[in-house]
Amino acid sequence: MLVLDSFDLSGRCALVTGGSRGIGKALTRGLAEAGADVAFVARDPETSAATVAELRAEGLSVVAVNGDIADGSAVQGVVARAVDLLGGLDILVNNAGTGVHKSALELSEDEWDGIFDLNVKAMWRCSQEAARYMSTAGGGVMVNVGSMSGLIVNRPQWQAAYNASKAAVHQLTKSLAAEWAPLNIRVNALAPGYVKTELAPVDRPDLRQYWIEEAPLRRYARPEEMAPAAVFLASDASSFMTGSVVVLDGGYTVW
Repeated sequence: MLVLDSFDLSGRCALVTGGSRGIGKALTRGLAEAGADVAFVARDPETSAATVAELRAEGLSVVAVNGDIADGSAVQGVVARAVDLLGGLDILVNNAGTGVHKSALELSEDEWDGIFDLNVKAMWRCSQEAARYMSTAGGGVMVNVGSMSGLIVNRPQWQAAYNASKAAVHQLTKSLAAEWAPLNIRVNALAPGYVKTELAPVDRPDLRQYWIEEAPLRRYARPEEMAPAAVFLASDASSFMTGSVVVLDGGYTVW
């Protein structure tokens, strides 16, 4: 096998959570460009339909599964629907996430629960359901989207719940990697830095000093810059890699 052939995902079936926009959309596109048949789950049917139309117009094999994975009762059905549409499941990308910028004294319990329900519990449930299938089908790969916020405390914004949730994503990644290795299931994580998306105002002038100037590369990332690393972790190119957290932050965490 040539080196570049190890990145090929032809014949693989992938599910991406939160895949209709932002980083998730870029990961959906990247996996499909690498040859995978990709299903993504999202809550908004209109946005999902637009994303499917856009990516199919590019010649990519993409389908949408509508659902709210923060609703525990919906996860089993979402994964089963993806398996049915794709004809299997080889790759799970746990991308869906949320956050709130509030001080710890102002954050409500409902806000805390909302962050952990999606960032951690939904990831846990999706991973469980996917592993149940993968363990009977010869194995698979999981890629969890954490954050550099699981490694540092961001500033000037306060976001204790988000930071704690992403640290939990990283630790859960390592724990599942260790436990599921005998099942031939590899589990790794991406830890992005500041990425410009519809919901992330990383180009705000008042925040540039903290978010951009303090990174060695002195810029934010584009969502599509996350996709090659996800393809690497999802493919045979990373076949001897599990339990790792790959940081893509423009060098922000090196200081």
